[in-house]
Amino acid sequence: MTSMTSMSEPVPVSRRRARHLAVMGQLLDAPRRGSIEEVVRGLGEVQMDPTSAVARTEQLVLFSRLGRRFRVTELERLLWRDRVLFEYWAHIVPTGDLPLHRISMRRYPHGAWKRREYVRDWLEANDAFVRYVIGELRRRGPLRARDLENRAAEGWHTGGWNDEGQNVPMLLDILWLQGRVMIVGRDGQQRIWDLASRSLPGVPARPPSAIATELVDRQLRARGLERLDRIGYLFDGPVPMRDVSIRRHLREGLIVPIEVDGLQGRWVTHRDLLDETFRGRTTLLSPFDDLISDRERTERLFDFRFRLEIYVPKAKREFGYFVLPILRADRLVGRVDPLFSRREGVLRVNAIYAEEDARRADGPAVRRAIEELAAWLEATDISWPTFPSVWR
Repeated sequence: MTSMTSMSEPVPVSRRRARHLAVMGQLLDAPRRGSIEEVVRGLGEVQMDPTSAVARTEQLVLFSRLGRRFRVTELERLLWRDRVLFEYWAHIVPTGDLPLHRISMRRYPHGAWKRREYVRDWLEANDAFVRYVIGELRRRGPLRARDLENRAAEGWHTGGWNDEGQNVPMLLDILWLQGRVMIVGRDGQQRIWDLASRSLPGVPARPPSAIATELVDRQLRARGLERLDRIGYLFDGPVPMRDVSIRRHLREGLIVPIEVDGLQGRWVTHRDLLDETFRGRTTLLSPFDDLISDRERTERLFDFRFRLEIYVPKAKREFGYFVLPILRADRLVGRVDPLFSRREGVLRVNAIYAEEDARRADGPAVRRAIEELAAWLEATDISWPTFPSVWR
């Protein structure tokens, strides 16, 4: 393991500058980015989630970086027709990164975790079921899960919601993680599957050292600032030659140790980010946005406590069901509780909350950000609540 003690003396960084690094790394500074491909490449991956009180989270993440120019139809074209992007591990990733993700595909379901052991045993017990699904996809694909028969010799039983008659979807998910099948479209919320061998373009293999070197570089830049022991990881664990790549980047100065004023511990950032000038803007964030996904870092860096309340009973929610934080330059100044009625074409803003340190000058920018969201959604009207007193 690469030791923190092997790093050079850290560069002192103010907490405000640390926020700049985080926002710039996540491509949330000004100006907005120019294309979906640029954003996905820069972030490395975009998390997906079907909750759509406003829009699916991957769409909101792209909207936050691109603004009104983002079109869902363009994302679908890049995924399903041009195939320069693909879905893996519930994320959208660049097809050019296929050599990187093939590492995870080859590893799955190896490992000592109990679930991995269960998956291996389940696949062995259902070998004929696997051959049937692969054969049907080869012969009749693309197919939805409901187009395939449940021929499991042994049902899926892990004590979860997916124990009841979910053998076909579970097998497809496993084959997906193994890189044997891929999602090639959607019929509403249903995924459409086909063999990976005919749904993904050929991408040349790369040496493990080159993959690790590039992953550490891009991942650190996307994080803005991070702890050394949290970079160089794929969806399922560390990339091979991770430690070697980190030592090389430390030695060559690409990884810069920093000490953030008021933030405990030692952190690192990307050399290129330290030299960039910050220009802020105002936008709304998905509750799953990577800028705020590390709740502890968000609270310590932005003085902003954020928790998902989607699974909290309505009576116990503090702010709302699908709350969007408000980013203004390098500050999280408040949050919005919205609901978009597609049938009525109305964006209902149930509540707007301002943080204690919110400034009066933030108010107009917050209103414009909500109006921009409504315009992107093609809402015909906005139902406004009473604004917090500081923004009236």
